[in-house]
Amino acid sequence: MKNFACVMTWAVLAILQKSYKKTRKDLTERRNSDINRYITNVSIVGEDNMARNKYPELTVEKILEVSQRLFLEKGYEQTTIQDIVDNLGGLTKGAVYHHFKSKEEIINALGDKMFLGNNPFNVVKEQNELNGLQKIQKAMMLNQEDSERVTLSKNMIPLLENPRILAGMIESQRKYLSPEFYKLIEEGIEDGSISTEYPKELAEILPLLELWLMPSIFPASEEELHHKVMFVKEMFERMGVPLFDDQILSMINEGINVKIK
Repeated sequence: MKNFACVMTWAVLAILQKSYKKTRKDLTERRNSDINRYITNVSIVGEDNMARNKYPELTVEKILEVSQRLFLEKGYEQTTIQDIVDNLGGLTKGAVYHHFKSKEEIINALGDKMFLGNNPFNVVKEQNELNGLQKIQKAMMLNQEDSERVTLSKNMIPLLENPRILAGMIESQRKYLSPEFYKLIEEGIEDGSISTEYPKELAEILPLLELWLMPSIFPASEEELHHKVMFVKEMFERMGVPLFDDQILSMINEGINVKIK
């Protein structure tokens, strides 16, 4: 009986040992598989991160360059993120989303880039033959003569019904335009071409006028828009800033016709 018990004990131990070896083998194989899968995933992510992070400025520049071309060629609404990815020459959708969460962020960044890359205020600052008022007028004209920026702005008009895009546009104007207007208004006060006690307030209002004249935000007929322009002209004259001469009025009226169409 004792011998039988010993035999049974050894049999059980043999089975347990065999089972243990098999389990250890399975665990080892599973562990190796997990490690290989992890290494593969890290490699893929690493390659993507390299594409996104090795030269982030160049990546952003490429995304904006391609997006601008597609927005101008196809229109904003007709251009998808996938269209942009397909024209980036190897960059992934993840690389795009790493820098921009949406098309709205891309077009807002484009607006900033186009302004900073061709800032009309920087041009007029060097024109010492002009007084402060004339520099403001010249900057407004130069801004309108930038055909790519005008085309992009036309594409953006219907998008301003989107609160996020509208908020982004207002933030850009507050950040870039108001300080530039303020400097020139102060210069005009010093040289006598502008007479006002409200330079800061006027600098904040000026960039918002374009929004007020957009029918997509404040619905108005063509006649009502022209009436608004004359109101703004008179308001600024009474505030000591006779900004709207015949050339400026003509430019604004052309813009009104574009907005109405």
